[in-house]
Amino acid sequence: MKARYIKTKLSTLINVTKIVTIHYNEYGKNFNFGGESHDFWEMVYVDKGRVLVKRENEEMELQQGEVIFHKPNEFHAIRAADSEPNFFVISFVCNSPSMSCFEKYTTKLDKWLRPYISAIIKEADKTFVISKNNPGIKKLIKRQNAVIGGEQLVKIHLEQLLILLIRNIQKIGEIEFFPDKASMENHLTAAVKKYLEENVEKNYKIKDISAHFGYSKSYLQRIFHEQTGASIASYGIELKIKLAKQLIREGNLNFTEISDKLSFDNPQYFSRVFKRIAGMTPTEFKLSLDFVS
Repeated sequence: MKARYIKTKLSTLINVTKIVTIHYNEYGKNFNFGGESHDFWEMVYVDKGRVLVKRENEEMELQQGEVIFHKPNEFHAIRAADSEPNFFVISFVCNSPSMSCFEKYTTKLDKWLRPYISAIIKEADKTFVISKNNPGIKKLIKRQNAVIGGEQLVKIHLEQLLILLIRNIQKIGEIEFFPDKASMENHLTAAVKKYLEENVEKNYKIKDISAHFGYSKSYLQRIFHEQTGASIASYGIELKIKLAKQLIREGNLNFTEISDKLSFDNPQYFSRVFKRIAGMTPTEFKLSLDFVS
């Protein structure tokens, strides 16, 4: 008789989808990096000495053993603080909702967590050409003789470090955390809604949203529907028509311009979708406004 087993689907707290850059820097007292911002996360760990880190409009000193995170699109700069600092930098893409824990986050890394930094550096050095003292590198170059599985181990070690840091944050109660699966899914749904609102004018696909958050399309769509009673696509269309109504009320754009602005394929398709959602065509909606006024 064939045995029957129940397969348990594993949840993912942190999913790093891409590594952007990895640096280990050994600088003199005059080191000064003027700053930048980018659309991915960055973690800086001070291995020796002291540095001054600017984050948006605040500046703080980091000493040996301390780590700081910069969220996507956050301006940051770094310079030596009267010492010859050594520091490790890794930048990466991770759209997991739990990464919100690390916004404005700085901490002294516990000694038992520091080996994870060493493990990342070790695997990265065997996998990529890791440049020292060159913060301008914009792309990782894989070694010709890269060790097998090195990329995956860099990802695993980084995810382990992030998860263990989140446990520490939860333990000491520094921020509100997601205590269970339901609260995590609520937060994920809210994050998808925010994404749709911020990208209402764009021609996005469900796969784009899936890639952005690092979850499968089927999982993301199922969770969203369970939380809202609507599909991601229909919710996004509702937002587009809501904005279309606002633009018609303002009267600065004609229907073709509104269709283009909201990334519809053509004005005829825009009109059909508008009628399906609003119960009237854009022309009828505009006339109804004129009648009310």
